[in-house]
Amino acid sequence: MKKIIFVCLFTTSMFLLVGCKFYSFTGGDVGNAKTIQVDFFPNQAPLVEPNLSQDFTTELQDLFTRQTNLSLVSNNGDLQFSGEITGYRIAPMSATAEQTSAQNRLTITVNVRYVNTLEEKKNFENSFSFYSDYDANAQLTGSVLEAALDEILERITQDIFNASVGKW
Repeated sequence: MKKIIFVCLFTTSMFLLVGCKFYSFTGGDVGNAKTIQVDFFPNQAPLVEPNLSQDFTTELQDLFTRQTNLSLVSNNGDLQFSGEITGYRIAPMSATAEQTSAQNRLTITVNVRYVNTLEEKKNFENSFSFYSDYDANAQLTGSVLEAALDEILERITQDIFNASVGKW
């Protein structure tokens, strides 16, 4: 009896393990892809934040390596991402009774070119954008800037992931 239970559990475990090779709980469908290439995203926005290009590129690489089984390569990847940061804008969002700004909004826009060398019909070029609001009395430096960038980069990279390999 113990032997039958062991064989059943072993067989079920093997089916689950093999099934996970083709499906990820994060929703990433990479097909037969084994490698990913994320090129450096230069900052071509009229207003430039010095570390934004490096931070964005690293965040996108980290997201894909955390949520998929893809290996990061510097060239000839099965899935390839390139593009540029095209917008970095600060604008007032709401006014007070004294006709001054109560909140400002930082908006970042990134143009992305995605190439799937294994399934060309999935290729795209698209612009992704997100924002973060902060108190107008605060300076967009230090922890305020860091919190805004964290929020924006997390959202933009997740949107890129969903558009390229996400199946939600």
